[in-house]
Amino acid sequence: MKRVTGIGGIFFQARDPVALIAWYQEHLGIDVQPWGAAFDWVDDAGNPTKGTTAWSIGAAGSEQFAPSKSTFMINYRVDDLDALLQALRDEGCDVLEKADDSEYGKFGWVMDPEGNKVELWEPPEGQ
Repeated sequence: MKRVTGIGGIFFQARDPVALIAWYQEHLGIDVQPWGAAFDWVDDAGNPTKGTTAWSIGAAGSEQFAPSKSTFMINYRVDDLDALLQALRDEGCDVLEKADDSEYGKFGWVMDPEGNKVELWEPPEGQ
């Protein structure tokens, strides 16, 4: 079974998210929208391929990453979320019971050994 197939998103918290977003826009040229930014995937020749990596800054202290105390969370793309979550449980990993299934795909979470919340995402068909 394939496990992680790519990075679906990078999310982090900031003490002053408005100022930090402005810095990334001005100095790194990231086109940040109210929800964050998206980086489309390309192959070695620069041709578009299926996939996007989301990038977003939120306010420090939000509960989005709970139960982690970390200020970041990485979202990894997976092919079969249910099978992977079961494999992680079987391997003794700390898989969170909550899972989401929405128009954006299926989401599940596992805590790594350092207490970081890791988001696993199975995109909807065709994405």
